[in-house]
Amino acid sequence: MQITAHPLYKEKEMLISQLVDYFFSSGDMIVEGSRNTIKSNDLDGEVVNIKFFQKPGLFKSIIYSFFRSTKAKRSYDYANYLLEHDIPTPLPVAYIENYNSLGLLQDSFYICQQIDYDFTIRELIHNPLFPERNNILEQFAAFTYKMHESKVNFLDHSPGNTLIVKKGEGDYDFYLIDLNRMKFERMSIEKRMDNFKKMWLSKTMVKVIAKAYSKLSGHPEAQLHQILLDKTKAFKGKITRKKYLKRKAGLMK
Repeated sequence: MQITAHPLYKEKEMLISQLVDYFFSSGDMIVEGSRNTIKSNDLDGEVVNIKFFQKPGLFKSIIYSFFRSTKAKRSYDYANYLLEHDIPTPLPVAYIENYNSLGLLQDSFYICQQIDYDFTIRELIHNPLFPERNNILEQFAAFTYKMHESKVNFLDHSPGNTLIVKKGEGDYDFYLIDLNRMKFERMSIEKRMDNFKKMWLSKTMVKVIAKAYSKLSGHPEAQLHQILLDKTKAFKGKITRKKYLKRKAGLMK
């Protein structure tokens, strides 16, 4: 086991490793997926989230062991990058990597502080009458613009991966989660609009975000609206086709 802890948690490495040792028998389940599992647990009186990345196949195990950072390490490093650039994300506590006797990755864990959030973008998608919906979308556009200006291309920029905390009347904070897929690069305006496509935005939401992003970026609103609308439509069509083909394949079995 190799553990890397944030300087603020260096003295708690033993407690962190114990949480990982008892990951499967303690804690509260948050997400139980086929590949990754997330639980919350107590770390010396503080609630933290622990994400377990399952053992990769042999090929990926070799890649992660010798050529590329593990998902846990990337999550930790990217969280630190975001915070250094004043982009909110749960504070990274530590990451742990387990290797076998051949030096191949077995599994890994990422631990971060828990954020008590109010809702995600998903609620705004499903409820057109969500209170202060347009105001929240405008602030979300500003949050994403700041992210883009910091050269962050968040490849998993999707409805459930931004936690929203209401600070006061009409004022919201946004926190990025599920961080292991990012690129750090200068982004063209087309690539910036493409980064919104997984949000599954309605036409009304597209209009609000394009207008807000236009004010910040200086690009014409009509241009951004058309690009964002085209990217959103193409993505929705692609997902719909995949689901249709999957259902069709299932019926033919």
